[in-house]
Amino acid sequence: MKIFRMGLLCTALLTASFAVAQQVDAAFGLGTVISTSGSNVSPSSNYFPQDVGGGVFPGLSADFMLRHRFGVGGEIFWRAGQNSYFGYQPFRPIFWNFNGVWAPQIRTRLGAELVAGIGEESIRYYQPYAICSSFTGCTDYTSQGHLMGAFGGGLRVYVTEHVFVRPEARLYLIHDNFQFSSGHATRVGVSVGYSFGGP
Repeated sequence: MKIFRMGLLCTALLTASFAVAQQVDAAFGLGTVISTSGSNVSPSSNYFPQDVGGGVFPGLSADFMLRHRFGVGGEIFWRAGQNSYFGYQPFRPIFWNFNGVWAPQIRTRLGAELVAGIGEESIRYYQPYAICSSFTGCTDYTSQGHLMGAFGGGLRVYVTEHVFVRPEARLYLIHDNFQFSSGHATRVGVSVGYSFGGP
C-alpha cells in the first residue's frame, strides 16, 4: 500500500509539473560509480571490505524547469551487469533520487546544472531460485534500501537548439550503508538529452 501511495504522489507531482513547466528535459546517460575500496578502509572500521562501485551504469533522468531556471527533477541509474558480493552473491546497486534543479545559462549553447536531492540506494541480491509472494509475484532477487542524499552538477552543451550533451557528476551520501566499505559513492558520466520548450 505504501508503494501504491508513493506512486500516486509521484504521478500527481509529475502531472502538475508538466502543466506549469516552461521547459522539460529528458536524458539517457552512461557512467560509472566510484567508492572507497576495502583496501583503503582502516582495520578498526566497522565497514565490510566490499566496494559498491565499478562497472557501467546506464540511467535515465528528467527535469521540469518551472521558473527563473529553477525546477524539479529525478533520475535513476543502475549497474548494467551484476557484481559479486564477497565472490559468491550476485548483486546490483540502483541509485534513484528526486532533486531540486538550478540550471543557469552561461552562453547561447552552454548551461550549467546544479542539483541537490534525496533518494535511495537499492541493492538487489540475486538468488538461484524464484521468490514468490501474492503481492509482488515471483522474482529472483531480494532488495535492501538505504536513504541517501544526492548532490552534484553538470554542463549542458547544446549541439542543436534542443539536443544537449551533459558531462555530469553526483555525490551520493548513503545512510547506514553497512554492507559496503563506504557511506558515500560518486557517479561520473555523460548524458545525452532533449529539451522541450524553453524559458
